[in-house]
Amino acid sequence: MKLLTLPAPLCLLSLAAALAANASGQPLLLTGATVHPVTAPPLSPGQVLIQAGKIAAVGTNLDAPGATIIDLSGQHLYPGLIALNTVLGLTEISAVRATEDTTEVGDYTPEVQSWIAVNPDSELIPVARANGVAYFEPAPHGGVVVGQSALLATDGWGIEQMAIRKPVALHVFWPAMDLDLRARPAAKTKLKPLEDQARERQAKLRDLMEFFEEAKAYARAKTAAAKGQASLPPVIPAWEAMLPYVEGRLPVVVHADTARQIRAVLAWAGTNSYQLILAGGRESARVADLIAAAKIPVIYTHTFTQPFRDTDAYDTPFATPEVLRRAGVKIAFSIGSDSFNAPLIKNLPYAAAQAVAFGLPREEALKAITLHPAQLGGIADRLGSIEAGKDASLFAATGDILDIRSRVTRMWIAGAEVSLENRHTRLYQKYQARPKPSSP
Repeated sequence: MKLLTLPAPLCLLSLAAALAANASGQPLLLTGATVHPVTAPPLSPGQVLIQAGKIAAVGTNLDAPGATIIDLSGQHLYPGLIALNTVLGLTEISAVRATEDTTEVGDYTPEVQSWIAVNPDSELIPVARANGVAYFEPAPHGGVVVGQSALLATDGWGIEQMAIRKPVALHVFWPAMDLDLRARPAAKTKLKPLEDQARERQAKLRDLMEFFEEAKAYARAKTAAAKGQASLPPVIPAWEAMLPYVEGRLPVVVHADTARQIRAVLAWAGTNSYQLILAGGRESARVADLIAAAKIPVIYTHTFTQPFRDTDAYDTPFATPEVLRRAGVKIAFSIGSDSFNAPLIKNLPYAAAQAVAFGLPREEALKAITLHPAQLGGIADRLGSIEAGKDASLFAATGDILDIRSRVTRMWIAGAEVSLENRHTRLYQKYQARPKPSSP
């Protein structure tokens, strides 16, 4: 049994030995760290045995003959973080159009598969990985029914290797429900009458409802054809893409922020049997009880958003996750799905930490960036916690991952250790080595 330690001068030797063990399929025993299983109390110190890319056992005194031992004394071991509702890999520099591939032309494009457009060589992916993000969901944008997303690992040579579940959800951007009352005395365009605005809003909602009804009709026609009760309808890619969602096999992620939008979504949910997930949820605290009654989870993206109304308390965005939790709503944190936030996915644990400072229990915050996203992505049998039988996707940090002072030191994805090098570390090393000015 070979012992590996982590003093700074031996880091490269330690990494090389661990990678060799991964390549040969030799078991790894991570020992000495405070293990955070998420589904159980922490083990301090604990041990995790990794074999064939899976977690073979978790405990305090494991028997692991022939395993390579990795000493993580003084560190904390967590399951890999999961970032939902992002555009990571779909955008690089928002000001450079050639690096933007987040949106598709058209209002109704359910056949769009966002993961196909992900750039595996994006500089932003290793940056997120360096702070514990092991998996992410690239979400499509554009019109109303904008397409499907998948769950990808933050390591891999190409999309085929990175994608671990595809698809995971259909994304719908709910039409705006507010009426524009702003006066524009100096504007070139006149404000539309409220009656016209209301008619346009109703037309958009009607189009959305009709789209789903037509998709359900297509699904019924295919079912009838399979039973020999009708002829097979012509294959339509858009309706084919909608089948798992109108049949309730995969979730529909509805992006909605205002209380009016959310109420409309909940009313729609009451008339169908779709699996719905709410994304955004800026004003979800106002209707938390209604969301809980509908048993719809929320991917909350507004921890660091300024209060929306001038009558809101300053801490409304910070306190919303705890309001939702107390009402009985399952939450997952997201940094946001716009291009501006793509480089900030690394801050995912700090969104959870901010909510902790305003009442959310720490253990619930940790679940909201690990186990809950895995459950919403339909892959909790493999990810989201440190349990025997699950993928060995975890990372070691110098302290509590919700503490901004903690630093991720090592990471494993599906049992293979991955590099934490990224553009930030390369620039740091480059400028650390720059010539010092000579003394006068």
